[in-house]
This record gives sequence, structure tokens and C-alpha cells, in this order.
Amino acid sequence: MSATIDDFQKIDIRVGTIVDARPFPEARKPALKLWIDFGAALGTKCSSVQITEHYRCDQLIGRQVCAVVNFPPRRIGPFQSEVLTLGLPDEDGAVVLIRPDFPLPDGGRLF
Repeated sequence: MSATIDDFQKIDIRVGTIVDARPFPEARKPALKLWIDFGAALGTKCSSVQITEHYRCDQLIGRQVCAVVNFPPRRIGPFQSEVLTLGLPDEDGAVVLIRPDFPLPDGGRLF
């Protein structure tokens, strides 16, 4: 199945800064809960992420990440995940977060 540029433009991918990170012991698979600041236009959104192989909560505060911000919220156990934080698998399948090379204004859109 192929996608068009119009399909891609429907996905709203933004950069934000992680302002809080906590363990998520209620999740079925090892996960963390993140709160990500996307600037004045979108505010702070939360996300459940399965990134425990490479990241600890204290390492994530202040890190910028990319996330899809216009998917519907998804309930994961007792937690409402509002954005899809993006990552890629390493050679063992563990998720590595996607982030910009340089600091960017929170809320900047990928285009």
C-alpha cells in the first residue's frame, strides 16, 4: 500500500521537551509515562512509551522528542496517552527515541 504526500500532511508531528517522566508499573509491557511540553499552542501532553531498555526517568527530563499530536488519545491501563512519541528499533528491537540534533522551539512542526 502506498501513501501520498496528502496522507503524510495529515499527520501532525511536533517537537516537545520532556518535563516529567515516571515509571508505569501498571503497563503490561515495561513502560514509562512522559509529560511533554509542546509550547503555548498545544501545552503539555502525556504519553506512554516502551523505552525502558535504553532510558531511565532521570535521563529524560529536558530532552526533546518528536511525537504525533493529532491521533486520538489512547487508554493504556489506568493512563490516558495523548500523543504518540516516536522512536526506532535498535538491532535488538529496543526503542530509541527520535529527537532533533539541535534545540528547537517546543511545538515546532515537522514538514
